[in-house]
Amino acid sequence: MKKKVLSMVLATSMVAAGLVGCGGGSSETAAPAAEAPAAEAEAEAPAAEEEAPAADAEAPAAAASGNKVGVAMPTKDLQRWNQDGSNMQAELEAAGYEVDLQYASNDVATQVSQIENMINGGCAALVIASIDGESLTTVLESAKSAGIPVIAYDRLIMNTDAVSYYATFDNYMVGTKQGQYIVDTLDLDNADGPFNMEITGGSPDDNNAKFFYQGAIDVLQPYMDAGKIVVPSGQIDFATVGTPGWATETAQSRMENILSSNYADGTNLDIALCSNDSTALGVENALAANYTGEYPVVTGQDCDIANVKNMIDGKQSMSIFKDTRTLASQVVKMVGQIMSGSEVDVNDTETYDNGTGVIPSYLCEPVFADINNYKELLIDSGYYTEADLQ
Repeated sequence: MKKKVLSMVLATSMVAAGLVGCGGGSSETAAPAAEAPAAEAEAEAPAAEEEAPAADAEAPAAAASGNKVGVAMPTKDLQRWNQDGSNMQAELEAAGYEVDLQYASNDVATQVSQIENMINGGCAALVIASIDGESLTTVLESAKSAGIPVIAYDRLIMNTDAVSYYATFDNYMVGTKQGQYIVDTLDLDNADGPFNMEITGGSPDDNNAKFFYQGAIDVLQPYMDAGKIVVPSGQIDFATVGTPGWATETAQSRMENILSSNYADGTNLDIALCSNDSTALGVENALAANYTGEYPVVTGQDCDIANVKNMIDGKQSMSIFKDTRTLASQVVKMVGQIMSGSEVDVNDTETYDNGTGVIPSYLCEPVFADINNYKELLIDSGYYTEADLQ
């Protein structure tokens, strides 16, 4: 299975490269949109359990005790994580749990300390969206020793067998949908080309970022091989195009350099493949300041407010919509199943190897929003109001 092979390659490369520290948060999404940083971590909220579930997806998890759930989110700087945290807290509290919700200001040491406090503070289950998927091995050994099950939320936590389950959107599919949108929008199967493309990837320390990147590249590679898509900067591999921390400013600075070096003579940029909305926002800022050609197709992920506004204004073509309400609901369901000792719902037992084995996963399906359907997806569903997008 192609996705299984991909996951094994990605997991191996991440262990070898030692990834460093984003839905995205977005997102990607990380995922996603850049907003003014918030300095403080947030705390308190509902429910939980205790006692680690079996990592075998086919065996029911051991029943947990307690009613307090620790929810560790990476940052409040990105819109998507605020939504993820608030959705999770609301869902868990509605289900009758006490919640300890913490934001770590994108600081690994802070997140480690918060998780330690959750373990020592009586949390019976942990839901963790990691800042750096490689940096939680030691603290999660304490969770495992205490019999506390761990659900990795959105981002896979690497190199620890303390992770019981993984809940996310289909990250590879996110990339394939971005790539297919480009194929369809430019009619690459019939157009002559060549089309100029530049790539802005996600954060190297986010396990999801390589899935986003690889999904898109797998769709676009045949057109690159045929010469219909060219990359004038020559910056193609993930190590070169990655954006540490999913930072808007970093993406903007890099794109400004690319534009000045390759497009200052009036050459058109036809495609800006951006893995999420915070990086897309940086690219769009660079285009506004330094580009005079025809506007490119710009992809994104997370449907952050600033990016949806740009979509409406014609400055971004699409954004992958990952309804975090759906993901939160699924995680709350999984928490309940763990705590009752029931079999935990998963739909993927092949793709996500964290270096210690494949983690049983539940993958929600993403969709894309563009100018033609954003009202139906984002406003009619209640995700945003009309006023939010003014």
